Amino acid sequence: MTTSWGEGTEKGPAACIEASSQVELYDPMLPDDLPCGLSIHTAEAWGSEAGTLLEQLDSIRDYAAKWFNGAQFPVVLGGEHGILPPLMQAASGHPEIGGDLGRLTLVQVDAHADLRDELGGERFSHGTAVRRALDAGVGRVMQIGTRALSREEAAFAEDDGRVETWFARDFMGVCDGQAGWAALVDRIDSIEGPVWLTFDVDGLDGSLVPDTGTPVPGGLSHWGAVEILERLFASGAEVIGADVNEIVPGEDRLTQFNAALIATKIMAAHIASRG
Repeated sequence: MTTSWGEGTEKGPAACIEASSQVELYDPMLPDDLPCGLSIHTAEAWGSEAGTLLEQLDSIRDYAAKWFNGAQFPVVLGGEHGILPPLMQAASGHPEIGGDLGRLTLVQVDAHADLRDELGGERFSHGTAVRRALDAGVGRVMQIGTRALSREEAAFAEDDGRVETWFARDFMGVCDGQAGWAALVDRIDSIEGPVWLTFDVDGLDGSLVPDTGTPVPGGLSHWGAVEILERLFASGAEVIGADVNEIVPGEDRLTQFNAALIATKIMAAHIASRG
C-alpha cells in the first residue's frame, strides 16, 4: 500500500525463506551447526484484509505481540519498512522493556534515514518508519550506513538528541574509512541495555540487493554487515529481536539470498551471545 518505487515487498518474506534453503548451517561462531540446540519455528505469515492502512498496521502489532513475551527471539521478515512502528508497539510488552519504550535503543542499518514526517502525503510508510517509531516512544536510534536523506531529515537528526547517525561516507570513504570503521565498531561495543535491530537490506551496497525497492550504491559489504552484527550481539546490549525488511525477490535470486544470509547471521549471533 505504501511502496514508493520498486514494488514486490509483499513477496519478500516467502522468497527469503525459500532462499534460506541454500544457506549453509555452519557458522564459525558456533560449536555446532544451526540450529545449535535451539528450536527455530517459522510462524504462519501475517495477513490482513483490513480496508485501511492504520487498521493493517494495528493488525501487525497484534500479530507480533505474542512473540514478545521474552521466551522467544523474534526475527521478523518484511515487507516494507513501515512494519517497524507496530513492531515497536508490540515490543513494549517485552519483559526487558516493561512498557517503557524509552529504555529501548533502535539500531538501524539502512541507506535511508526514514525520518520524514510524511512521504507522498502518507505519514506511515517506509520513509517515515523511524520517525513514527520515535513518536511511539522509542528512546533512541543509532543509524548505520545512512547515505540518502532529505534536508528535512538531516535537520531533524541534527536537532534531536535521540538520533545518532553514522553516515556510510564516514566509515566507507576512501580517505578516512579505516579510522571511521574503527570508531563505529568501538561505539557498537559500548551499547548497553535493550536493543531492537532493524536491518533494511538496502543498507547493503546496491550491487548486493539490486531488486530491493530503493537500492543505493556506497553501502555495506557483506563482511561489513557481518562484523556489525557480531559486535552488536557481543556487546553489553540485550538484543530482544530483529527485523530484516525491504526484501524484494528478483529473478537472479541475489537480493533474497543476501537477505537470508543476514537473517541467518542474526540468529547465529544471538545463539552465540547466549553462550
